[in-house]
Amino acid sequence: MNRTYPPGATIGVMGGGQLGRMFAIAARRMGYRVVVFTPEENTPAGQLADLTRIADYTNEAAVRRFAADVDLVTFEFENIPVHTVTWCAEERDVRPAGSVLHIAQNRLREKNFMNSAGIPVAPFLRVRNARELESAIAEIGCPAILKTAAFGYDGKGQRTINAGDDLGEIVNAASADELVLERAIEFDKEVSVIVARSANGDIAAFPLCENIHRDHILDLTVAPARVDERVERMAADLARSIASKLNLVGLLAVEMFLTTDGNLLVNELAPRPHNSGHWTIEGCATSQFEQHVRAVCGMPLGVTEILRPAAMANLLGDLWSEHEPNWAAALQTSGVHLHLYGKEDPRPRRKMGHVTALAATCAEAIERVTAARDALRAGRK
Repeated sequence: MNRTYPPGATIGVMGGGQLGRMFAIAARRMGYRVVVFTPEENTPAGQLADLTRIADYTNEAAVRRFAADVDLVTFEFENIPVHTVTWCAEERDVRPAGSVLHIAQNRLREKNFMNSAGIPVAPFLRVRNARELESAIAEIGCPAILKTAAFGYDGKGQRTINAGDDLGEIVNAASADELVLERAIEFDKEVSVIVARSANGDIAAFPLCENIHRDHILDLTVAPARVDERVERMAADLARSIASKLNLVGLLAVEMFLTTDGNLLVNELAPRPHNSGHWTIEGCATSQFEQHVRAVCGMPLGVTEILRPAAMANLLGDLWSEHEPNWAAALQTSGVHLHLYGKEDPRPRRKMGHVTALAATCAEAIERVTAARDALRAGRK
């Protein structure tokens, strides 16, 4: 059913993190009400929602009450139990659908889906024990990456395997029963496309962006990606194809490797707004968050035209290790925008916010955003 939900409707959001927070800002600006369901108090999203329902995702009665009180349901992260989404779907439209969530929250299902859909991915095999790991290594070769099939992000649950490593010890140390072994890919860049698809099948892709990681966590995103037009077209076509094959209604982030021979391999999917799309808030005619609102509510998709080259830098809890960051010094940098997520505990590696810089060129945007983040470490005078 292609039902539309105009401004004035109430959107239910599963999850209380920063993606839900920025979604709520966009939705409320457009005239929607937002109700957040989360097990935690004082969440980033809850601080800006009209209402927060606090209960565990396994509490069926609470989930059904939440769904009954809203007009439609979406989610801001993947690791929500599938049965929780099923309860919501029995009460209201859920966009993207639970079937999309089911695929995206497990690496093995995700890669099998892409394989069957003809989407290029790195060679991979399922692994459950040392014998299967030994067999997989013999087929895929070294170096390779062993990953947990579920609940992995920002490098968690991943280990590089090299020739001569003790495979039995590696499997015993793994934190999950189901693992995925992938061939380590020689790549030139990591890139991603954010794509939206409406209930009537309209699709709009944002410009390809380039992602630079540090210690497995996204450190810097640059848009547009510094690649030739052929690569940009290939990436957009892949993202559109995946969105169509998933029958997506909502937003999808497609992370890819640009290999050294100029081809693209899809690495991961995220059916929601994504860290690598934060630059769109200032850098595009429509932000990824507004686009997600439009898509799930059945409204026309927004224009994805880039306004100026942009660079986004994550702010991790490590910045708070010695003192409160010097906000004034960072904001003295021309063209810089600050986004903080309202988190109270600045733990190391925890994403606390981001800064975005716009400029005439990508190089200048990178210089500005890097200078702004470096200024935060100077301490207050």
